[in-house]
Amino acid sequence: MDINECIVFMNIAEKLKCNTRHSWTSSGRHESVAEHSWRMGLMAMAVADEFSELDMNKVIKMCLIHDLGEAITGDIPTFYKTATDEVVELDAIDQLLSTVSGSFKDTLKALFEEMDELKTPEARLYKCIDKCEVVLQHNEAALDTWIELEYELNQTHGQKECEEFAYMKRLREKLKLDTLAKLNELSAQ
Repeated sequence: MDINECIVFMNIAEKLKCNTRHSWTSSGRHESVAEHSWRMGLMAMAVADEFSELDMNKVIKMCLIHDLGEAITGDIPTFYKTATDEVVELDAIDQLLSTVSGSFKDTLKALFEEMDELKTPEARLYKCIDKCEVVLQHNEAALDTWIELEYELNQTHGQKECEEFAYMKRLREKLKLDTLAKLNELSAQ
């Protein structure tokens, strides 16, 4: 990759450190998009032994890049995202891809297409990890950072996506139990 091209791409990607998400950290600050993507990649590494039949390097790459478009658009929580927002995000990815060339561009384009289509088990696992990481982060944050709809959403978010994978289905169920325990704290007050 051309050095200048690399620097331009990394300058754009750096915005993921600056763009915050709807989620809060356990220390009481907004989480950045970069932190979410990093922890998804770490989660994929942590569960890799459970998926020896899959290309987990590809899953990790998907986790790391899945929100790159948000370097341009910023984050829009899933429950607020519209069809128009989806188009804007796709345009942002195209804009980002226009800054790189060669095999790196080809790799990114192929990964984004695979993630969008969700036809491969790797793409579906990445999506499941994405949903689980969001629930995990909410469970770690204080309840006063949740909005009302998240009391129910945190119990159901990602269940459908995790059905295909026995391990992830069990992980998602544990996250639901953790959510219920957290909500019990609220009702005990």
